[in-house]
Amino acid sequence: MKGLSSRDPSRIKTWEELVERVDELGFIPLFSGEVEGFSVEEMVSPDYWWTGDRQRDPWEWREIVAASHRAAYGKFFGKKAGFISLKWLPVFANHRREGYDWDSAWEDGRLTRREKLIMDVVTDKSPDGEILWTDKQILSTELKQLAGFGKGGEKNFPGITTDLMMKFYLVTSDFRRRRNKKGNEYGMAVSVLTPPEAIWGYEAVTEAYGETPTESWQRIVSRVQELFPNAQNSDILGLVGKAPKE
Repeated sequence: MKGLSSRDPSRIKTWEELVERVDELGFIPLFSGEVEGFSVEEMVSPDYWWTGDRQRDPWEWREIVAASHRAAYGKFFGKKAGFISLKWLPVFANHRREGYDWDSAWEDGRLTRREKLIMDVVTDKSPDGEILWTDKQILSTELKQLAGFGKGGEKNFPGITTDLMMKFYLVTSDFRRRRNKKGNEYGMAVSVLTPPEAIWGYEAVTEAYGETPTESWQRIVSRVQELFPNAQNSDILGLVGKAPKE
């Protein structure tokens, strides 16, 4: 693991400090990747990963931050995990969706059938067809079954949900442990996948719809260039994605 010395005063030490850094920078991948220095991994000490210490383990922090809803968490950067501040959330939504809500994206042939199967489970519609943004708190293990994936059904549930996060139609809103018939928790924490509108509201998520997807994309690229002026353009595109086709 990359990272800073545990004695380095500049390292991120708590999940609250991580949220503050996300707010400061706008967005951060969880693990090191294309742009050197631009990840949580490179801003924390490697000594505490996977220790299970909720106060010091960055792997535990991702659960806490996701559940706090103080930043968006999901697989947003080259299909890898990271955080996006609430300020930059609508910018990413507009860029990645290219201005389409999920139902209009389906009608225009921009979503696959398997993506729609998942979105149909995590959303409801009113009698007049309007989408109802309700946080259903469905564990990903349950969502897989409800959407018809798994043994004898549709394939590649992890890949399809990752694609929906990359398109910003889903985020990880929490992590919870499954319960047995007696109501006792067991096993590892499982992600809860939710449309961002169900957490932060439709108006907040779509705030940047007034600009073109390319303008939103350029804002994201420019932010990375501002933070890391020596980063190669190809590495930046690998991180944030290519310009939308308009």
